Amino acid sequence: MPATPETVEVDFITPRHLAGGGDPAWITVPLHRACGWSHGNDPLMPRVLLSSPDQKALLRLEPDPDGQWWTLRRAAEPDRPAWYASFGARTPVELIAAVTDALTDPAPAADAPSDPYGALRQTGWSPYGDNGLVSPDKTAYIERLGTPADPEAWFVTVTLGMHQKVWQARFGKHTPPHVVAAFTGALADPKPVLRIDNGRSLPTLDPSVVTRQTTDVLALYVAGALEERVHTLAARHATAPTVSVPSRQPPARNNRSR
Repeated sequence: MPATPETVEVDFITPRHLAGGGDPAWITVPLHRACGWSHGNDPLMPRVLLSSPDQKALLRLEPDPDGQWWTLRRAAEPDRPAWYASFGARTPVELIAAVTDALTDPAPAADAPSDPYGALRQTGWSPYGDNGLVSPDKTAYIERLGTPADPEAWFVTVTLGMHQKVWQARFGKHTPPHVVAAFTGALADPKPVLRIDNGRSLPTLDPSVVTRQTTDVLALYVAGALEERVHTLAARHATAPTVSVPSRQPPARNNRSR
């Protein structure tokens, strides 16, 4: 009797900004294997440090119960001051990965979005405060402090109710607009994100706030997602023409909503 292919129970979460942090390897593994970032190895320290090949960018992941867990710093260049971006522990890795993907793109498209508010406005975010936007469900906010003549840092904050902050992302005033736009574009994306921890990473299970579509999928598709991501990003650096890897949609075995 033929063996039954192994399946894994997967949650597809919307909105993605309330999906929890996810697997840090989605960011760190492609940076190392596809983009050539080097890492230190100190098993006694609960942190990850990755530096770019030119040593001008440093990504730090370090548990900090009172602050941001992820910090990305880029050194000054002749045409641009130094800048930074930081992210709280529950910032979905898919959003942070959009930032590192934009930073490491060797040939960014000339028409790449550079308006951090553009994608958000297109998906129904509305004005908030003097220079900000709020999501349709009122759980996520983005604002840029300062004045139009002297803008300062960007802040993206996700909350549940008045006093429960879920996570915050911060971008220094000199962060390139296309990098911030990459983050907000991923934030605005209506597609669900995948989680396999049975809802443990979610900041809330309230079905009026978060939608979980639980599906049994073949384990090989879950295991292969990171490898496919590494392959796709590595192809950007290849000098010879490469054939893009088609996107694979895992076949659903059992779809149910929680």
